[in-house]
Amino acid sequence: MTRARMPRPHEVAAARRDPRLLRAFSERQEDAAWRTRGVCQSVDPETFFPAPSEPADTALALCRTCEVQGACLAWALEVGDCHGVWGATTPRERRAMLVAWRTEHAGTVPAAESRTVLQLIPKQRTLVDLVDRVAS
Repeated sequence: MTRARMPRPHEVAAARRDPRLLRAFSERQEDAAWRTRGVCQSVDPETFFPAPSEPADTALALCRTCEVQGACLAWALEVGDCHGVWGATTPRERRAMLVAWRTEHAGTVPAAESRTVLQLIPKQRTLVDLVDRVAS
């Protein structure tokens, strides 16, 4: 398993302007039954969790046609899910969006320091490695 890298400041800035994230902000907690209307209900779930060496193009194409794309992305950002395709985004895209999502929730702008950004990323097994790297 590879370790996910920290999103760079320009990636977070681009994520804040991403229309998918803006849609997720507007559709969060709007509809609790969004899962029942997702295009993903009629497709093999493995489609949305490709191996790291496989492209996610099929899942992304399906998600782009889905009416609940915003609610799906909002859910993934809310729970901090960094695996698979959610709301027509890849895990790499969501890592940058997650920083924007959490700072929007907190009402603050992230500092340039790595420690502040680390606090915004969901706690995973690799967080210890990242903290050790920043501390040294």
